[in-house]
Order: sequence, then structure tokens, then C-alpha cells
Amino acid sequence: MGNKVKIEQALKDAFAPVYLNVMDEGAKHIGHAGAKEGGHFRVEIVSDAFNGKKLLERHRMVYAALEHLKSSIHALSIQARQ
Repeated sequence: MGNKVKIEQALKDAFAPVYLNVMDEGAKHIGHAGAKEGGHFRVEIVSDAFNGKKLLERHRMVYAALEHLKSSIHALSIQARQ
């Protein structure tokens, strides 16, 4: 199972999102420092779990859900909305 699929599954399990889009942006970073150590991903997620949460708290929730995958992620861009 690829990292993109693992990220999708972890976020689905944690947040039951009404919308989820995980994009592997690794191709944009080929050749730059850190590109070999882990993937570059963009996450767009909408979930009721984020209701009443501030932006920083939503991001922390996403990072916590992906903690077990952190060695596979070099860069993560997050758009988490309620």
C-alpha cells in the first residue's frame, strides 16, 4: 500500500470526512533537499470533527492522525475545514 493510500485511510478512520483529497506532490520536488527522505503531500479535508476548532487545532488533529506515518512524510500541506 502506497503512502498516499495510507494517509487517506488514516484520515478516513480518524475523521470520517465528508470530503477528502490527498495529492502526492512529490514530482514537484524531485532533486531538492529532502526529496528522498519522504513524500510531499497536500491534504484537503472537510469533517464535522473540526466544528468549532481553530485552524491550528485542526492542523494538530491531522498531524496527530498521521503520527505513525511521519517517517514517510517530508512535507505536508493541509487545508482542513469544517
